[in-house]
Amino acid sequence: MEHNWFFPPHGGIRLSDLADAVGATLQNASAADRLARSVSPVYRAKEGDICYMLSRKHRDELQTCQATAIICDQSIATLVPEHIPVLLTASPHAAFALAGNLLHPSALRPSSALSATGISPQSAIDPSARLEPGVEVEPFAVIGADVEIGEGTRIGAGAVIGAGVRIGRDCTVAAGASVLCALIGNNVIIHPGARIGQDGFGFAPGPRGMIKIVQIGRVIIQDNVEVGAGTTIDRGAMDDTVIGEGTKLDNQIQIAHNVRIGRHCGIASQVGIAGSTRIGDGVLIGGASAINGHITIGSGVQIAAMSGVAADVPAGERYGGIPARPMRDFLRDIAEMTARSHKRQKTTGGKDE
Repeated sequence: MEHNWFFPPHGGIRLSDLADAVGATLQNASAADRLARSVSPVYRAKEGDICYMLSRKHRDELQTCQATAIICDQSIATLVPEHIPVLLTASPHAAFALAGNLLHPSALRPSSALSATGISPQSAIDPSARLEPGVEVEPFAVIGADVEIGEGTRIGAGAVIGAGVRIGRDCTVAAGASVLCALIGNNVIIHPGARIGQDGFGFAPGPRGMIKIVQIGRVIIQDNVEVGAGTTIDRGAMDDTVIGEGTKLDNQIQIAHNVRIGRHCGIASQVGIAGSTRIGDGVLIGGASAINGHITIGSGVQIAAMSGVAADVPAGERYGGIPARPMRDFLRDIAEMTARSHKRQKTTGGKDE
């Protein structure tokens, strides 16, 4: 990939300075003044690029690597050719993430499509809204009555901020997003097309059909949360829907009313979480998983992709499958089914029965 004008190379950071910034040790002291400018995968890294390596199984990629430095741990460092400096760390993945933040800060959150800053005359802002100095509002954004927005926050083109919403400082609400009935903390990133605070799915069966149940709760999003493009977070029915500090939500996730998600969780794309479920701190949920309503998932749980979680999951467990069960049981069941399938194929001469 060449000539990426969307995210051009950095002007240059000395390797010794980069090592200090990411908590790594530069093994080649003579390379201290070499400049890092961008990030790259190992197989096509060139001068100025920083890359990282987690597994020995990719060692063949080092044959074509011309990187300015490779971030890795001690087990990989012995494989790196002598002409490539090593940034040694016990946490190469995290160190590479920090390096990327330094080299490409503009890629950390949705950027404006315009060079102009400030408040666009093409936006619509209710006179009762209170915006601190330094707030940016792009064309065709709508900001409702009694909204409060903190310094350094940008409201993207076509975004809608509903009446009474509170948004903290240094946030980004990207183009086309809508935020209603919500309290948003500081340094929150909301990607394009996210939908926050609309009513949840609540209906009671009646003699003439379904009767809508009012949803009068809020959405509370704490500091340093990231909400992916197209993700939907419903407001609570009578209590609040809460997203805990530091949690990261991928694109196209559905979070129903009254769900409470803890701190520093990671939830991948297309996960659906039904109403009133409680999720602890540090939980990781793989893509396309379905989480039943009114259950509790303990802190530190890991749920494999495409799992169906029907009941409570104790803290610290690893679950997978449909229905989700402890990972050791799930893997054993898969192994048994595979063995039975192979046996059946031998019995039938490889033909389906």
